[in-house]
Amino acid sequence: MSYSNGLRVIHSDAKIGKNVSIGPFTVIEQDVVIGDNSRIDSGVHIYNGARIGENCHLFPGSSISASPQTKNILDEATTLELGNGTVVRECCTLNRGNLAFGGRTVIGENCLLMAYVHIAHDCIIGDNSILANNVTLAGHIEIGKWATLGGMVAVHQFVRIGEQVMIGGGSLVRKDVPPYVTAAREPLSYAGINTIGLRRRGFSNSDMHHIEDIYRVLFVHGFSTRKALTIIEEEIEPSPYRTQIVTFVRDAKRGLMKGFRAMNGTGKIAEPVLD
Repeated sequence: MSYSNGLRVIHSDAKIGKNVSIGPFTVIEQDVVIGDNSRIDSGVHIYNGARIGENCHLFPGSSISASPQTKNILDEATTLELGNGTVVRECCTLNRGNLAFGGRTVIGENCLLMAYVHIAHDCIIGDNSILANNVTLAGHIEIGKWATLGGMVAVHQFVRIGEQVMIGGGSLVRKDVPPYVTAAREPLSYAGINTIGLRRRGFSNSDMHHIEDIYRVLFVHGFSTRKALTIIEEEIEPSPYRTQIVTFVRDAKRGLMKGFRAMNGTGKIAEPVLD
């Protein structure tokens, strides 16, 4: 059963927390939970399966927890989970999960999704991530915490993006992007470590130099991925960062983005061989 409250339509079974502001022309369906102190602006449609945390802000025109964009749309009991403090700007489209793949789309705490972001079914977005205007994520994408994707970035399905990554605007992400790096160019390539982001998060110079040493072997010196991992494990001092990066690379089922590209003596792009 739904009821109209002025210009709003809110199902009587929806669970709305304390001090929640709901603007006009908004629709909230039955199986919805909204945490305390959240703000829902005008013209938002919140579908069944939405789990919205506390202190969230949904700007006008957003579509939250709509069914996956597949040819055979099923009315499944799946969820779209939005963490505490996350901001969803104008006209974002966030789809709930597909039951065949776990049934959950999860967006972490304190994320910022700028206008017209699309997040497809079964994506997992880490805390404190920023997706700039018109970022488009296909299904089953995993993004680590504190990641930043520039405007109009498009990400292929099943791609993984590590934590603390910065991806330049307009990039096409077809392969996995390991933690702590900056990625840009076409095709997407290693462009150094994310120095500015890491410094903001309190990484020491020695930590950043250590991470940079790992990526020089992996992306700059022209080794195959297999050879680079062997050198990293034999010659670079063990650390949690080394373990994290090596594990990520070994688990890269879609393969890794390109290594550093430098001009060779003929004036052409010279690229390392990655397997």
